[in-house]
Amino acid sequence: MSLIVQKFGGSSVKDAERLFNVADIVTSVYKEGNDVVVVVSAQGDTTDDLIEKANEINPNASKREMDQMLTAGEQISASLLAMAIEKLGYPVVSLLGWQAGFLTTSAYGNARIRRVNPDRIRKELDKKNIVIVTGFQGVNRYDDMTTLGRGGSDTSAVAIACAMHADRCQIYTDVDGVYTADPRKIPAARKLDVISYDEMLELATLGAQVLHNRSVEMAKKYNLELEVLSSYSRKPGTIVKEENKVEKMLISGVAKDTNVARISVIGVPDKPGLAFKIFSKLSSKGINVDIILQSIGRNGTKDISFTIAKDNLEDAKELLQPYVEAIGANSLSCDDQVAKISIVGAGMESHPGVASDMFEALFSSNINIRMISTSEIKISVLVNIEDADRAVKAVHDKFFD
Repeated sequence: MSLIVQKFGGSSVKDAERLFNVADIVTSVYKEGNDVVVVVSAQGDTTDDLIEKANEINPNASKREMDQMLTAGEQISASLLAMAIEKLGYPVVSLLGWQAGFLTTSAYGNARIRRVNPDRIRKELDKKNIVIVTGFQGVNRYDDMTTLGRGGSDTSAVAIACAMHADRCQIYTDVDGVYTADPRKIPAARKLDVISYDEMLELATLGAQVLHNRSVEMAKKYNLELEVLSSYSRKPGTIVKEENKVEKMLISGVAKDTNVARISVIGVPDKPGLAFKIFSKLSSKGINVDIILQSIGRNGTKDISFTIAKDNLEDAKELLQPYVEAIGANSLSCDDQVAKISIVGAGMESHPGVASDMFEALFSSNINIRMISTSEIKISVLVNIEDADRAVKAVHDKFFD
């Protein structure tokens, strides 16, 4: 007998038909003699709909009250799935995040899991129940409901699997695995049988919407193998595990991220410590910086450009504008009409010329590169947002055609 943790996203539980399909998947695993814990997201666009309703009432509602409301979406999914499994004649119980033992920080809207106490889940499994757990949520030290941010249900599932030493953790999505690019946009994209934690983490961070990056980080930390597969078809998926060094594929995938904005601080006095002060201000407000480019100093000044999430642009402008003026910089320039295109692959480490091939592909499609960032297993470029889809296709064709 094995312990299987399964996670189903919003599209997998969006309506009655899909709920019964999930119930059939869950019960088929249970019938094989396994203990089953299921983590669910809110149905379809429920979270977006709830946010829209909140904005109708108060666009500036506190993050605490938003979390109180948003946790309802997963609660509905969990209860409905439990009802579907009940109807099929199997023992089942649904638990909210706090009932399942999720203790989090108090960062409403983007809380981190402090620990998972799965005692209640174990008791229910001992009763031979299938256990349905609401993803995306927990409770903080003040007994307030908290949410884990977008994609948090993936993290919930991995956290349960790690805490309970599960034999398998399956992440069900609307695609049947991890592809070399988004198969809905690039028909020639290929499904990968296996991908390393590091590659999956880079792809998740760079815009691939298959797995949440925090879930991959946790799986790597505890060496938990993940399987990404589709709830729409009963086919084997992609295994995410520790890297296999033998004959590593050169490039594992191409990712696109349109939630990007570029900020340029023009004419910064060429003095020690000013770059540190700029980025420490952003860090103090939890604004993450990605690609950074600093020009060679001229006439006693330099330009510093960097990218952040588009969601943080207004906060960053409000934070930096007074400071830019205080240090004597010339101006602050912002652009949210950009996209980040990235290639990821552990095989890049031992293959020269990968960057030139990527740049050649973009040049051949007359796509201008605005910024570049590299690491051992990734190359990212910033392009105009209207060129983003063409850029992904051009780069994918270069490496996979």
